[in-house]
Formats: sequence, structure tokens, C-alpha cells
Amino acid sequence: MRKDCGISKAWETTVRKSQEGVKKFTNSLFPIMSVAHVDDDEPCASEVYPDHVEKVLPSGDFYSGQWYDNHPQGQGKYLWTDGCMYVGEWHKGKIMGKGIFSWPSGATYEGEFKTGYMDGKGTYTGSAGDTYKGSWVMNLKHGQGTKSYCNGDYYEGEWRRGLQDGHGRYQWKNGNHYIGQWRNGAIHGNGTMIWSNGNRYDGFWEDGIPKGNGTFRWADGSFYVGVWSKDPKEMNGTYYPCASPTGNLDWDPQQVFSAELKDCKIYPGEKVSIFPSQKMPNWPAMEHGIATKDNGRGRRMSTDTGRISNYSWVSDAIDVSSIGEGDLRDGDESLGNLQVEENERGCWPRFKAPKRQGETISKGHKNYELMLNLQLGIRHSVGRPGPAISLDLKPSAFDPKEKVWTKFPPEGSKNTPPHQSCDFKWKDYCPLVFRTLRKLFNVDAADYMISICGNDALRELSSPGKSGSFFYLTNDDRYMIKTVKKAEVKVLIRMLPAYYNHVKSFENTLVTKFYGLHCVKLTGPAQKKVRFVIMGNLFCTDYAIHSRFDLKGSSHGRTTAKPESEIDPTTTLKDLDLNYIFRLSKIWFPEFCRQVDKDCDFLEQERIMDYSLLVGLHFREVPYRNSTPRTSGVRTPTGIGDPENGGAPRLSRVEMDHLLLDPSRFASVRLGISMPARIEKTVRKSDCETQLVGERTGELYDVILFFGIIDILQDYDISKKLEHAYKSMQYDPTSISAVDPKQYSKRFRDFIFRVFVEDT
Repeated sequence: MRKDCGISKAWETTVRKSQEGVKKFTNSLFPIMSVAHVDDDEPCASEVYPDHVEKVLPSGDFYSGQWYDNHPQGQGKYLWTDGCMYVGEWHKGKIMGKGIFSWPSGATYEGEFKTGYMDGKGTYTGSAGDTYKGSWVMNLKHGQGTKSYCNGDYYEGEWRRGLQDGHGRYQWKNGNHYIGQWRNGAIHGNGTMIWSNGNRYDGFWEDGIPKGNGTFRWADGSFYVGVWSKDPKEMNGTYYPCASPTGNLDWDPQQVFSAELKDCKIYPGEKVSIFPSQKMPNWPAMEHGIATKDNGRGRRMSTDTGRISNYSWVSDAIDVSSIGEGDLRDGDESLGNLQVEENERGCWPRFKAPKRQGETISKGHKNYELMLNLQLGIRHSVGRPGPAISLDLKPSAFDPKEKVWTKFPPEGSKNTPPHQSCDFKWKDYCPLVFRTLRKLFNVDAADYMISICGNDALRELSSPGKSGSFFYLTNDDRYMIKTVKKAEVKVLIRMLPAYYNHVKSFENTLVTKFYGLHCVKLTGPAQKKVRFVIMGNLFCTDYAIHSRFDLKGSSHGRTTAKPESEIDPTTTLKDLDLNYIFRLSKIWFPEFCRQVDKDCDFLEQERIMDYSLLVGLHFREVPYRNSTPRTSGVRTPTGIGDPENGGAPRLSRVEMDHLLLDPSRFASVRLGISMPARIEKTVRKSDCETQLVGERTGELYDVILFFGIIDILQDYDISKKLEHAYKSMQYDPTSISAVDPKQYSKRFRDFIFRVFVEDT
């Protein structure tokens, strides 16, 4: 006991020294805590009374508060050696509920937390004096909120992903103020700026400056009305002096940009140095070597002490749900020798390590020459000089006859290099359009050429798709090359103008990104033609994809034929294999719904059907609650395995926060790409096709989501109409995939909006 007290006192001295600058705040932050009285009578086996403990952790951190099942539960305070502190509510070892977090700089956050994240209503006060009060989502200001800046400025209005976005009012310390629309932290849209001297501007803005139609009024009554732009060539308007009805162009409207707006800069404010979620302790790994001082009472818990949730650790009873994302990945020795024991209610399936897909096409492969031809053609097409690219394409660029044939003799020619492949011809379809699409999708020409035509060979996927097409992946996984039929080429060329306008209008579109359409024609007796399209690979990511689903909303034949033992992370599961509900955050869910509607409208107008939503899951951690038995027929791997047993590595919470929560890194998180989300497990009552979506169990997982709409080159042609007529005589017409595009679009949307919901 003396040793424990000595450790505690030594630690407290260290923290006291690091907190001298915020001593006053520290005293108010840590009031004396009381522990509820526990009756001496022995409670029933199901009752639980958390201990009150003081723990000095191996890292030097200190915890004091309620404790149950090897982690904080209830009220408690945690002090880090670097000076950060938290006091408030805990749940299963995670900061959850209301509390106060303080930084050594003097900054504080007081409000609601969710699994370590600042989430809900809360107030952040920075060390320099910045104060934000309002709504938070995953450490980001999101929703309604007010912010007082240390320089005297003030903002009140809507926030989105940490930045002003929506309708808001900004007041400068000099008396100027703006009321109107914002986007990504800048004045953008329709709004009014009023200066302290009485001048005002009413109109449209773009990235903080007037752009478009607007009127500037002076306090004396004169005004300038017209089209505004910082480029004098685009400026067009008329100045009306207060005493004359006639126009006068002597006044230079550029003075608004050079003088009037000079003092109307948005103050950047203070950034959070480190998020509370990044400080979350790893309780199971810390259990070894913790100096503990409890309150002298024995802990009372369920009589079933040997089993916690669906797992018990053989060496100690540790709740599996409290293990952080990086525990197993980091190979902690304290966990390395622990064995997982299956209880009588079933177990969570182990997960096989994702393997690199495809067979490398090397010399001797049946398609080796085809790969060489493809690489030669791409290098020629992309490297060929072309006119300056403008996003405003003329109709002639989309002409089906707009194609270029190039001969590639083995000995070379004026425009082609010598090569060791066979003699072939190369065709580019609508080259200007696809060159412009690559620019629109921010694809660098050199990187594109290196990915496809570099020294590394392509990889052929093991088996062709249902359509008979073959798929090839570039070595860096960025691009997928698919062989297509002549009918599919015609569909793509026909819809190309509408496709171009659609992806140009909606940068978050979920439809497949096409980068090129080509044809290789082998000379000689065979005269074989191979047409192929180059697309973006949806699963090009550093995250391991643990499960993938192809979802259409139909039920007939929508199960995977493989036996359960052969299902691995590369297996594409289907609608009736799905046993999850995808819960998107309120940041993304409205945008997801809007984009699905827009994309489906586009595909319906183009008479496209048989498309699907391809979804990939990367599991971040073990489930929050592990109380539901595994039901027969549930085929999906959970992705919860350690690296030693074949599980893919997971990112730590710190790495995850850096990637997902820093506003400067939002370029890597887009709709359908690297999206943080939660999924909820579902269970079907029966194996019949009528129950397309199972019933929720409340069992949640943290995941990273990838999804996009694929297979958009199938129109409702005569073959599909015959397929519909034939299958309708044998099966329920609403259950089959081949239906009219309008009906297909409605069914697809209805299903997607059932399995994707807003997280609460």
C-alpha cells in the first residue's frame, strides 16, 4: 500500500508541475467525487456495482473514478503525463456522455462525447480566447453554432465538416458584417455585405469576392449594378451617381476588390492541437503492471465471471469490446499469447487475410501479347500531342465517327515505335472527350501512362464476369481494364454526351469513372477485335477490403454460389448474402441520398438497367456489443481477426483521426471513398427470398466504406426484354433483375434507402 501511495504521489507531483499555467482551471475541473454507498447485504447475481479505484498506468497516466470489468465505467477522471485531462462520464473504457477535456495550453472543451469524439452539443474555448458553442460531429463543428474569435470577430450560423457552410452572419471587429451563404469556410452564394461607413453590396459571391450579378450601394445613394468579376475583362455594369439618372463609368469598380474588401478577411481561428479521441487509452494492453489502489470493497458482478460477451480471454477476463483499433495490429506482447475461447452461444468468425487479386500477365501467358498491344496503344494515345483542353466540348467531339485508327507494325513506323509483339491496329474512340474526362477527374497524364504502361505488368482476374468480360488491374490498383462487347461500346458512345454533362455537374457522382475506350485489332487470318474500357478501381486504397457486396435490389438468384468455407475477402457477395445495415453519419447521409437520386435519374433517362451498387467494407474494430448468436445462413466475414491469424491490420485511432477528421485532409474522404461509418448486423428470420433486408440486432461495427454504381453499360435492349418475358413466366416478375429501366430505378432506390440509413 505504501508503494502504491508513493507512486501516486510521485505522479501527482509530475502533473502538478506540468499544470502550473492552468492551476486555477485544474482546481475547478476536478471536484471531490463521491462514491455511491453499497449495501452490506449480498446482492443478486445480476446486480453490478462498479468499484472506485485509483490507477497509475504503465505510461505514467493516472485514472481515478468508477471501474468495472477492467475499464472505466461511470464517472471518472483521467490525467495524461503531457498535461491533458478529462473528467466526466465513461462507458466500457471509452469517453462517452458529458464531460470536460482540457489541454495543457489552457484550451478546454465542455459538452457531449461519443466514443471519445467531441460529438453533440459542446463548447470549445481555445488558449488564445477563441470560443465555439454549438453542434459537433466526430470532432468537427457541424450544424448550428456560434464562434467568437480572439481578434474580436464573431460568426453565427451553419457549419459543415468544421467550416462555415450554409447560411450565416459574420461580424468584423471594425463594424463590417456579412449575412448570407457560405461554402467551405468562404463567402459563397447569395449574400449582403454591409460596411461600417454605410456602403453595402447585395448579390452573388464566389470564394469570398463578388462574382456574378450584384449591386454596390454607397451611403450617399449612388450605386453600381452589373456583373462582377475580379477579372476586369469580365466586369460589366453601370454606375449611377446619386444626383443624376444617367450612367457614369468614370468610377472603377475594381476599387471594391482592392480597397473595400481589404479589411474583410475571415479570421482563421485556432485549431485543436490533438483530439480527445486520439488520446483514448488502450485498457487491455495496460492491465499488466498497473499500480492499483481501490476502495477496499470487493467487486460484485455476475456469477458468470468466466465469460464476458461472446469471448473470454483465457489468461484474464477482458471485455473484447473495449479493445482499440490498434491493439492487435501493434503486436502488443501482453496480448500476443492470449487465446480466445468460444462460448456456448457461438463465435465471431475469423477473417482470412486479403490476398492480392489476379494473375500477373508475364511472358508465356495467353494474353501477354494483348497486354503489350494495349500498353503500346495507351502510350501512343496519351503521349500524342493534342490541343489545349477546354471543359466546354463541341458536339462534334462526341460524334460516333470521331475515332482514330493507328497501325503498329513490329518494325515501327513514323508515328509508332518498334516492338516485339504481333502486327496490330489500334483504335481510339472519341479521344478528345476521354482526354477531357481525365482532366475533369484530375488524372495526371504521366501518372496514368505509368500506371498502365510502366514496367510492372497488368494482372488478370482469375475468372471472367457473368457477361463473359475479362478484367485486368494495373499493378498499383488504380485502374481496371474491362473487355466489352460491341453493343456495350455503342451504349457508351451513345450516352457519352449525357454522361459527360452529368459527371461535370456532379463532382460526387457515384457512377463509374471512364478514362478511355479503345480497340485492338489483330492482323492476320484471325482478324480478332478486342474492345476494352478503362475505369477507375473503386477499391484502390491502403485499407484492406474485408467484405464486398454487389447490390441490385432484386432477389432472384442474388446469392453467392460458393460454399461458406471458400468465401474470402475477394468474394463478391450479393443481396441475399447481405446481413448489415449501413449507417452513414449525418454529415454524409443527405448528400448520399441526393446523389443516388441524381445518378438513378440519369441512368433511367439513358434507358440503362442491371446496374448495381458495389460496396466495400474495411472493419476498424471489434463490435460495440457482442450479444447476438451467429445465425445459420449469415455468410459475411466480419473482418475481426488479428494479423497472426490472417486478419488484416487496422489503423489506430490516432491514424484514423488524422486521416478523417483534419479538414485539410478532406480530399481523401469523399462520398463513396474512405468514408467513416458504422454498420449494424441484421438477421433474417428465414432463407426465403421475400425477406430482402433482415431485422436489426443492435450489434454495431466501426468501418470505412467504399461504394459506387457499376455496370452502367447495359440498356434495355431486345435480349433483356425477352429475358424479362421468359423469367416472368417462371418467377415473380418483381424479383428478377431484367426489368424496365424506370421500374429498375425505383426498385434500386427503394432497396438502397432501406440498407443505408442515417446514423443517430
